[in-house]
Amino acid sequence: MSDALKFLVQARPQAMGHYFAFLKDCGTRLDPKTRNLISVITKVHAQTERGLRQYLARALREGCSGEEILDALLMAFPTLGLAKIVWAVDVILALELPEFAFAAPPAEPEQPRWHALPQAQAIAPGQTQRIECDGRAVFVHRAQEGWRVFDSRCPHQGTDIPQLALAGDTLVCPRHGWRFDARSGACTAPGHEPLRERDCRLQDGQLQAYW
Repeated sequence: MSDALKFLVQARPQAMGHYFAFLKDCGTRLDPKTRNLISVITKVHAQTERGLRQYLARALREGCSGEEILDALLMAFPTLGLAKIVWAVDVILALELPEFAFAAPPAEPEQPRWHALPQAQAIAPGQTQRIECDGRAVFVHRAQEGWRVFDSRCPHQGTDIPQLALAGDTLVCPRHGWRFDARSGACTAPGHEPLRERDCRLQDGQLQAYW
């Protein structure tokens, strides 16, 4: 609820109570998906970003697919107009929701090659560090006997695991709690797939990884 609505509720509780009761009654004959889709459209019409994010999450939680939400926006074109639909899509894409991955244009596959990881030289033996390089992030573990490099994306649903997820030698995916041994990449709980390991080598005293 916005600050303005909170003020009105406090200033005119009886009137606003009737208003909210009216809104609630109007939606009792609708299934939750339809009700939340309509709410998404109203928030786009008013261009209230916080409201759009709130009801978008509710619509997805009630089982709406990304394509259904996009169809609802396009069906409301006569009312919304192109500018508001584009505004809404910009807000949605900024959230990077997997339900809308279908709308992303297919990227040209990049040929695998060796990538230099100069920051790895600062990692102390026995330690692990997340390194970003050429649009990809990896976790680099420096063991006494050599190096191991793991993709930062969780094998469960591709969530990019941040450095803050590392505690000691344990990585915990923030989305569903999959735990990994940062030294070996093994999944310790609750999943079963290990982190994807990348080939690595020392070239002219510099660590390189292949992807």
